[in-house]
Amino acid sequence: MTQEYTAHSVTDGGEDPRTGSRVRVLLDRWRGDPGIWRRGIVLALLAVVVALLMIFHAQIPNTIGNLGSLTETFLPWFGVFVPLILVLALVRRSATALIAVLLPTVVWVNLFGGLLTDKSGGGGDLMVVTHNVNADNPDPAGTARKLAESGADVVALEELKAGAVPTYVEALAGTYKYHSVQGTVGLWSKYPMTGTEPVDIRLGWVRAMRSTVNTPEGRVAVYVAHLPSVRVKLHAGFTANQRDKSADALGEAIADESLSQVILLGDLNGTMNDRSLNAVTSQMRSTQGAAGHGYGFSWPASFPLARIDQIMVKGVEPTSSWTLPETDSDHLPIAARVQLG
Repeated sequence: MTQEYTAHSVTDGGEDPRTGSRVRVLLDRWRGDPGIWRRGIVLALLAVVVALLMIFHAQIPNTIGNLGSLTETFLPWFGVFVPLILVLALVRRSATALIAVLLPTVVWVNLFGGLLTDKSGGGGDLMVVTHNVNADNPDPAGTARKLAESGADVVALEELKAGAVPTYVEALAGTYKYHSVQGTVGLWSKYPMTGTEPVDIRLGWVRAMRSTVNTPEGRVAVYVAHLPSVRVKLHAGFTANQRDKSADALGEAIADESLSQVILLGDLNGTMNDRSLNAVTSQMRSTQGAAGHGYGFSWPASFPLARIDQIMVKGVEPTSSWTLPETDSDHLPIAARVQLG
């Protein structure tokens, strides 16, 4: 009995010729498909709409439920539509959709591709940390110890409950000689603090403060702020009016600052893309955008979707920026190193 064997040669590069044959068959099938340009019109239109929303996000009005700010808060997530449309276009065998998906791809890369590169570097003579510790934090002492172990020179805390303040003070006392709590925000420093005072952000109670931190490299004005929370409601949309008014007041205070070196630490309940924070973002730089790696999303801690906690600087050079490990808060702590002088 004679057995016949079919041999398949492999090229020098290790590529099985059967793979190339399958690709050619697929391409031939697509070329011979009369509906390749007619199918997927809806997918193509979706790709165009996604691209237009990213390009013209600043023109989306805030007059109806602050829709513009809501869109800008989650703008980086529009990139999720790109692989989704791509896969559906391949399944539908739609050349029209495949070409159309290039548009949102290019727009997203232009807007956010730079955040994917690692811009962090060495050096920096001051490390700062900010953390919304959550008023309902079940372990304030443990949270404080984790922050102290980060090696930060300056730590800002937001959403401090009055009953928990002594716990934070005691837990941080061994690392930070100087501190001040103003209302629901506080600042701890290894270096002397002077000129400490609350900052009026038009709320009727204290949720922002300012202090001069006297470092060996010079004086720096450090602001700590917790802007009002925002909500997404079906009947009212994105409710952020109080936050927007407080952001304007904070921006005015920073603009009037007499020191040239300024650092803002806090929970701004908004992202750098949100136009409603322009009073602050127009005059300061985000350390994450300037010296971070990735988006640095900070909220919610269990599955971060947005960076609403910020470290921003003016007259100071960021060298690195990152998020710290999760604590018992619903926010992640964020950190940065900066170069003074």
